Amino acid sequence: QVQLVESGGGMVQAGGSLRLSCVASGSINRINLMGWYRQAPGKERKLVALITWDGDTRYLDSVKGRFTISRDNAKNAVYLQMNTLNPDDTAAYYCNLVQLNLQYWGQGTQVTVSS
Repeated sequence: QVQLVESGGGMVQAGGSLRLSCVASGSINRINLMGWYRQAPGKERKLVALITWDGDTRYLDSVKGRFTISRDNAKNAVYLQMNTLNPDDTAAYYCNLVQLNLQYWGQGTQVTVSS
C-alpha cells in the first residue's frame, strides 16, 4: 500500500506564493511518476504538473513560468512551488503517484487565492 500526505495549502492574496509538499510512504517503487492535480468546485480534476523519477517535467500551460515541480527521491517527496498566484488557481490540490500501473492519491490540500 501507498499513502500520500500533502501539506502547505492555505489562503494567499493574488501575486503571492505557496509551496505544497507531498510525502509518500509504504511500498514505493524507485521508478515512478509523481504529480499535482487540482480541482475547483464544479470542475473536473486536471493535471497541474508532473515529474518523472529522473526529473523530466510537464506543466499545465496556464502555470508555466509560475509553478515549479521538484522531487526528492531519498525522501519520496514531491513539491510544488507556486508563485504569482491568481484567483484562477483556487482549488483543492491533490498529490498523485503512479507506479507499476497503479495510481494513488493524497487527500488534497486547499489553495485559496483572493483578489
